[in-house]
This record gives sequence, structure tokens and C-alpha cells, in this order.
Amino acid sequence: MEAAQERRWRVPPGHVVVKCAAAAAVTALLVLYSHDPQFRFLAGAAAIGLNVLALRDLIVPVRLAADREGLTVVTGYARRRRLRWDEVVSIRVDERRRLLLHTRILEIETADDLYLLSAFDLGSDVHDAADELYRLRPHRPVN
Repeated sequence: MEAAQERRWRVPPGHVVVKCAAAAAVTALLVLYSHDPQFRFLAGAAAIGLNVLALRDLIVPVRLAADREGLTVVTGYARRRRLRWDEVVSIRVDERRRLLLHTRILEIETADDLYLLSAFDLGSDVHDAADELYRLRPHRPVN
């Protein structure tokens, strides 16, 4: 009898700590230099952005979870959506090279949505995540 297998991919805790520290530092600079209107505007925008990103990582650190029944993916800012395996049309890794950048994105496609996850979202290489998803997904004929 096989035990239920589940796998979760989350934002690495180190990245969350760095985002929180950066948000706190920029927010402190905003308070310290509040007398300069130009700096206040730029630091305010940066503080809001960093705080929003850090808060999302604290609220929803697990971006993808999978088990034998299906997947749970994060949508929007902090919502989760449960997908049965039969709803998943394809799982693939999109790799692109432009200039000196090499990007890899895990794509999970359903009939009506496309979910994109990077290595920063998953805390692991997207190829490794895709391999584990293939392993967890029940075998079905290839279309």
C-alpha cells in the first residue's frame, strides 16, 4: 500500500528575509528623510512595493502543492486554486535566452488559465519541479 505523496514548493525563507529587511530599510529611510519631497516620493513607492512583495511571501509562502489528486496553485495576490489532474492540459518548462539573460518558467496550463512559476516562486529548479509533477500526475494517454 503506497502512502499518500504530497509535494510543496515555496518561496525560499532566505528570500523572504531579504525582502522583509529591504522593506524595513526603505521604510526607515522614508521616515528619516521625510523632509525631502523627491526622496519621499521615490522611497515611498519603493517601500510600498517591497512591503507588498514581502507581505505576499509571508501570507502565501507555498506557491505550488501537488498530490495524487491534483494541484493547488496561487493565483492573483494570495488566492489559492485547487486543480484536479484531469483539468491540467499540460505541464512544461519554457526557456528563453535574450541578450545575456536565461529565463526558465514552469507553465501549468488548464483549459482556461495558464499558471507561471519561476525558480524564485518554487525554491527549486523548474525542471526538477516539472519532473516531480510528472511523477505525481496519474499516467494518462498523451494527446
